[in-house]
Amino acid sequence: MTDWTTADIPSLSGKTVVVTGATGGLGYETALALAGAGAIVILTGRNDAKGLRAIEGICGRFPNALIAYEHLDVASLSSVADFAKRFSASNDQLDLLVNNAGVMALPKRQETEDGFEMQLGTNYLGHYALTAHLLPRLRRAKAPRIVNLSSLAHRSGAINFDDLQSQRSYRPWRAYCQSKLAMLMFSLELQRRSDAAGWGLQSVAAHPGYARTDLIPNGPGTNTLQWRVGRLLQPLISQSAAEGALPTLFAATSEDAEPGGYYGPNWYYELKGPPVAARIMPQAKDLASVAMLWDVSTTLTGVSFDEIAAAA
Repeated sequence: MTDWTTADIPSLSGKTVVVTGATGGLGYETALALAGAGAIVILTGRNDAKGLRAIEGICGRFPNALIAYEHLDVASLSSVADFAKRFSASNDQLDLLVNNAGVMALPKRQETEDGFEMQLGTNYLGHYALTAHLLPRLRRAKAPRIVNLSSLAHRSGAINFDDLQSQRSYRPWRAYCQSKLAMLMFSLELQRRSDAAGWGLQSVAAHPGYARTDLIPNGPGTNTLQWRVGRLLQPLISQSAAEGALPTLFAATSEDAEPGGYYGPNWYYELKGPPVAARIMPQAKDLASVAMLWDVSTTLTGVSFDEIAAAA
């Protein structure tokens, strides 16, 4: 795994891939590398104009790329269900699902159209529902993988079941940390449930370290002490979006990626560098909380993995 790069990605010819939030940042770089390796890549996003520009950018690098753009807003359960129906109608199988889309530390509490706190709904619940809807197509693939984007922020996260939607008290970073902890817990539990039920999935989590993307400008913004300090330290402690995508790409394509694994950069505090096994905090492995989160997610989204698997 030492100094793993995109040059280590094997041929993905014939593989069908879906990447959420692929119109910019980490998602774009992930889609770009997968398309360069020969995969059939479906980029998704909620901004169609940005989606078309992403297609143009990738085709500019790889003129023979097999790529398409589909509208998908993971902050909308109806959009998630509609995309899954369209995909399933035109694709027999799905080899790789990259659950990448996300928002970070929105200054004011916002809600999705389904009434979820925006970060929990976008970063986690939408991806939970999407993965469940696509389960039948994933199971038809020879070796299906799901890569779930978590964050260093999971280390400070806690699932507040008494105020899961931050209705009584909203703090931007606390809500973000909760959503990214939920994503890691989901990834680990998905592997356990797949193993128990025989779904044949390989669920792997990843985080980008400190990657220079638009998450902060589009979230907490640039008029914060954290942003100003971060800008001063960026040359030392951060990496590009392309470098930040490496743990995701490793989790998605490497034979060395372990089912139920978690990968991030190898440098101090996992801030930057090539991908290695990342640290998982104890709260992500609390099986009682994990089971409760899974049940709550099923109730909130109205989507059941077990029911979908049984009906497939």
